Amino acid sequence: MAARELVVLGTASQVPTRQRNHNGYVLRWDGDAILFDPGEGTQRQMLRAGVAAYGLTRVCVTHFHGDHCLGLPGVIQRINLDRVPHPVTVHFPASGGHFFERLRYASAYRETARIEAGPVEGDGVIATTPAYTLEARRLHHPVDTYGYRLVEPDGRRMLPDLLARAGIAGPDISRLQREGVLRGVRLEEVSAPRRGQRVAFIMDTGLCEGVYALAEEADLLVIESTFLGAETALAIEYGHLTAAQAAGVAIAAGVRHLVLTHFSQRYPDPADFAREAREAGYAGPLTVATDLGRVAVPARR
Repeated sequence: MAARELVVLGTASQVPTRQRNHNGYVLRWDGDAILFDPGEGTQRQMLRAGVAAYGLTRVCVTHFHGDHCLGLPGVIQRINLDRVPHPVTVHFPASGGHFFERLRYASAYRETARIEAGPVEGDGVIATTPAYTLEARRLHHPVDTYGYRLVEPDGRRMLPDLLARAGIAGPDISRLQREGVLRGVRLEEVSAPRRGQRVAFIMDTGLCEGVYALAEEADLLVIESTFLGAETALAIEYGHLTAAQAAGVAIAAGVRHLVLTHFSQRYPDPADFAREAREAGYAGPLTVATDLGRVAVPARR
């Protein structure tokens, strides 16, 4: 399996269907696994997808509507049942702290793992690790909602021809990367800048500044497209996006790979979402998410 990929657990908005489970997504990022919006049935979908609760390192809840959070009790209890040794942080809108506590203790169980609350109180960085920075931005929905953006630190790409010309090989390459200079050769002389990868996760929202900020130059954009264009008025009324609007965001933000998801039960044919996104002008790689599907994070440029 790819070291960096999106695993889709469910794609339904509001209610599940015969083909679509409630929301749920896992972003595998090297040694980390971040679970986004665990709706009902998430624990079973993880089993079907081969995603172990033992490997989860974070959970990110965009908001506390049931289709985005009612699977959280089972996931938390499974983490405890499996005696996960590392802490697992759950990020969520701070105003919904009482919902988080109710979901966390929805039933009796033995606590054996460290579940850390990570309330999000505003726009900005909410976690920093050596592998990535996690940011949150407020979205536009009837209840407090945040989208999330993972950003890998920029680095440098080593250039084999220049390394060979400088006589640097084997373990000396790692040493040069660590120390910045080796035998008079500077790192900048045998490498080129490499932009870190970026993944954005945007669920229930109407168009707003936060949507574009999260999506900006994302390598992978996972975004809701609850409605098709014929129901644009409904989308606006309930704080959602259409496939055409999601495609417009991807175009404006320079997104490399667009993933549409969170589909209303009124639409049985997922091809309609792809068709609308293409008609809106998005020409890049496009995935209409399906339950248990996998989408690799695009390779670095």
